[in-house]
Amino acid sequence: MSLILFNKPFQVLCQFSPQDGRATLADHLKIPNIYPAGRLDADSEGLMLLTDDGKLQHTIAHPDHKEAKVYLVQVDGVPDAASLARLQAPLDLGDFVTKPCKAVRIAEPEWLWPRNPPIRSRAEHPTSWLAITLQEGKNRQVRRMTAAVGLPTLRLVRSAIGAISLATHPLMPGEWMEVSAKDLAG
Repeated sequence: MSLILFNKPFQVLCQFSPQDGRATLADHLKIPNIYPAGRLDADSEGLMLLTDDGKLQHTIAHPDHKEAKVYLVQVDGVPDAASLARLQAPLDLGDFVTKPCKAVRIAEPEWLWPRNPPIRSRAEHPTSWLAITLQEGKNRQVRRMTAAVGLPTLRLVRSAIGAISLATHPLMPGEWMEVSAKDLAG
């Protein structure tokens, strides 16, 4: 059984099949018979898990067994206490209500690589960084949450899945390593 930790670069699709000249997982991983256990949209970067074990893939991805995931989010604006409180409480996004989560303001991580291409920079619009920890993961959920509280997401990096993080397993975008399923639980 293989469990692969992969740092997905910006604009890479979470699939192996070709897609109209766009970069996919196949451009970075040449390991046969592995499949993503969860996804990140093309505009997001960071940690993904892939495995050749269907049972493990189901366990990692199934809502009843969701591992906590930490997202580092650069937002347009500066959150106040009310914005952070709204992010942490159940938030009605129209088609679903989020579960409570943890959201804190952080300094830009020193270890974070520059994004290519860089995000836009406007002197009259300050940006700030948040760390958001979710127990769920709906489509574009973090982006929708920050937009709902008036802080549009500029950059989104998943930095941890369960006990595995970029701090414990440093990888640059496009790099991968094999880990043990025991590492996931810590």
